[in-house]
Amino acid sequence: MLRPGDRVRVIAPAGVPDTRLARGIQILEGFGLVVEPGAHLHDRYGYLAGTDEARLADLNAAFRDPGVRGVFAARGGYGVQRIIDRLDLAAVRRDPRVFVGFSDLTVLSGRLWTGAGLVSFYGPMVNWTDSRTGPAEIESLRRAVMTTDPIVLTRDPAEPSAAVSVPGVATGTLLGGNLTMLQASLGTRDLPDLRGAILLFEDTDESPYSYDRMLTHLIRSGALDRIAGVAIGQFTNAPTTDGQWTVAQAVADRLGGLGVPVLGGLRVGHGNGQLTVPLGARATIDTAAATLTVEAGVLPGRLG
Repeated sequence: MLRPGDRVRVIAPAGVPDTRLARGIQILEGFGLVVEPGAHLHDRYGYLAGTDEARLADLNAAFRDPGVRGVFAARGGYGVQRIIDRLDLAAVRRDPRVFVGFSDLTVLSGRLWTGAGLVSFYGPMVNWTDSRTGPAEIESLRRAVMTTDPIVLTRDPAEPSAAVSVPGVATGTLLGGNLTMLQASLGTRDLPDLRGAILLFEDTDESPYSYDRMLTHLIRSGALDRIAGVAIGQFTNAPTTDGQWTVAQAVADRLGGLGVPVLGGLRVGHGNGQLTVPLGARATIDTAAATLTVEAGVLPGRLG
């Protein structure tokens, strides 16, 4: 786990960060961490945060430097797929460390798991937005990467995904992330084997039929065969049309036939109150208790 005084590296393997980056760095420094920027953190190449070569160089440098104990993504957007196949997995295996990111970084989290068995953290980017992540969310991030406390998320009835529920209890490895990126990872080495797992997903700016299409593709591909359960995060900025299904209705229609427990309403994703969870850690969903409980994603001491 991270400790005060540890060096952490902020990199931008996808989209371009903006002025909100300063707030995120301030928060990490408030944890007592020593924050350093990647060499190409402020590069720009079209809609990408630098050329593929520059972004890849920062990514691999962060995982190769033995003094860097944590790697934090500056922001999402798009771009990780373009460089992920050249990730230095040998360096990741040799010296495991904390990685935090979400959205487009789902691809990196998936590859860290499939290629190195490394738990990562699905949580806020350093390009921090105070209007949707306050003191409770800051503490959620800190506890996830700097303590070995289990993580417990409780269903929030105000979340649109709270309307999706299939009763039961299920335990398995928590895997997943952004639904768009999970679907885009089909047929690649980035998509984890979900057999016996709790699938976590969320998304933003997608219509009900898009959720339907993506889940249908995952089902038809066999990716969801023998999953243990489903944990659903936030449906953010989902457009609706009068007389048609909401996202929750479309998702419930797709997941209802899987025959596994489903717990919606978790504050994970692009919406307000974003909490942090470890991907790759053992987890249990309990729909009666309305909780997702995840074992710590960090160890109390260094490996090696």
